[in-house]
Amino acid sequence: MSNKPFSQACENNKDPILQIIRHVFAKTSHVLEIGSGTGQHACYFSKHLSHLIWQPSDKFENIAGINLWQESCSQTNLKPAIALNVTDKSWPCHNFDAVFTANTLHIMTEQEVQIGFDRLSLYLNPKALLCIYGPFNYNGTFTSDSNAQFDSRLKSQNPLSGIKHIEDILKLGTDRGIHLINDFEMPANNRLLVLQKS
Repeated sequence: MSNKPFSQACENNKDPILQIIRHVFAKTSHVLEIGSGTGQHACYFSKHLSHLIWQPSDKFENIAGINLWQESCSQTNLKPAIALNVTDKSWPCHNFDAVFTANTLHIMTEQEVQIGFDRLSLYLNPKALLCIYGPFNYNGTFTSDSNAQFDSRLKSQNPLSGIKHIEDILKLGTDRGIHLINDFEMPANNRLLVLQKS
């Protein structure tokens, strides 16, 4: 019996995400994944994107679980996870030309998201790509009843968390020289945003 952490959501969305990032990251070499969670995405994407060095990261308490996936995956391009909180004043990594993050922004507070973008503006290489997967509100409204219910559950756990407005996210990026280049519709009322540092 495996002790590896498991997320059904990761299992459901990994292939639709891969179909997009295999093209988005075709010319990149070093990807930092922020909020790797269980480690399933890191294992799956590194296996199918062998030209990339994939660096998973998360809060310290999740590192051991991610590394169980990393060890079982046996991919030489998948690195052991590093401890990283986006609000850390100094990040323990550099020289990456892409960042991927999935289902993280709605867990974070607005202040944490803003600090995260501040750090990205410092640590992203010029022309680096940023891929953000998850649910977003458009024109100030939820895109589905299920997203509205999900937001209520999030706020019951932390009133400062919740699904973010796409307009706010894009402004945070634009103000820091990180601009939207594509917005993909994904299954289960999610999106995959592709931004680039100018």
